[in-house]
Amino acid sequence: MFRFAHIEYLNLLYLIPVLIFLVWYTQRKTSKSLLSFANKKMHSVLFPLRSRFKNSIKYSLLIISAVLIIFSLANPQIGTKIEEVKQVGIDVFILLDVSNSMRAEDIKPNRLEKAKHEIAKLIRKLQGDRIGLIVFAGRPYIQFPLTTDYSAANLFLSAVDFNTVPQQGTAIGASIELAVRSFKQEEDTKKAIIVITDGEDHEGDLMPVVEDAVGKGIQIYTIGLGSTTGEPIPLYNESGNKSGYKKDRQGNVVLTKLDETTLKEIASIGNGAYYRGTNTDDELEKIYNDLAELEATEFGATRITEYEDRYYYFLIPAFILLILEFFISNKKSMLLLKLNKVSK
Repeated sequence: MFRFAHIEYLNLLYLIPVLIFLVWYTQRKTSKSLLSFANKKMHSVLFPLRSRFKNSIKYSLLIISAVLIIFSLANPQIGTKIEEVKQVGIDVFILLDVSNSMRAEDIKPNRLEKAKHEIAKLIRKLQGDRIGLIVFAGRPYIQFPLTTDYSAANLFLSAVDFNTVPQQGTAIGASIELAVRSFKQEEDTKKAIIVITDGEDHEGDLMPVVEDAVGKGIQIYTIGLGSTTGEPIPLYNESGNKSGYKKDRQGNVVLTKLDETTLKEIASIGNGAYYRGTNTDDELEKIYNDLAELEATEFGATRITEYEDRYYYFLIPAFILLILEFFISNKKSMLLLKLNKVSK
């Protein structure tokens, strides 16, 4: 199997016709200049050593060398063997609260940004485990399904903000249900759910949902973000400047409080653990260390072709031609000059 490791470099080949045109144009302009200086019959007298043939050879060698160097930059590779690599790991769904209460700044810069920062750090540490992200407020939505494409996961994570889910609320139960449905139940992998929220104003009876997840072998961890005493929810104008705080209909500032009791209960029934979010600690890292103790399960296999670089097949001839071009003189051979004189 043959391929180019950096096929984008082949676009440089479009410059070769331009280079050929420039060589032709330069030679043509030189010939015109010489004709304006003296007629063609006088050229052999005025420039007896000038060799147009050798000049053409030197230019041709330079152009061929440029083509070979471009091919070497593209790094041609030959596939030597195909191996089947087993994919082993655990499945983790992170449930991230994006409701307005997550705007509170008792955790800097705010609750949501702290959570996103921790998730990004976790993604960078993953090796083989599949991760998915569900965002929720009044309703849950899958931001990205279970994947081992961590670059894509980070890209989708960066797009999460308070406008991702238009309906307000804290639908923890519906989010857990969606995560349970989204796991691939036919695969016997270890599964875990991590809920990141302030837990405030959750909707519905959570415990039957948690018990259903546990019955399917899923562990549930919770991370509580925020203050138990209450924190105002900042409001920002279109310019991104703080314009005040959210108020109720009576004009009182609304305080959002962390509901630790509910989150502890979810983690307890879910055979997981509860962690209180802080400005300094990385709670997701602690959970990942717990998850690392779970036995990783094979969930698939992928075929990988091993390739060997063959760029030197083009680079070595290019250098040889450049060295050859360097030693070729642009003057006529003295032997040919002597033969011409003898013949005359």
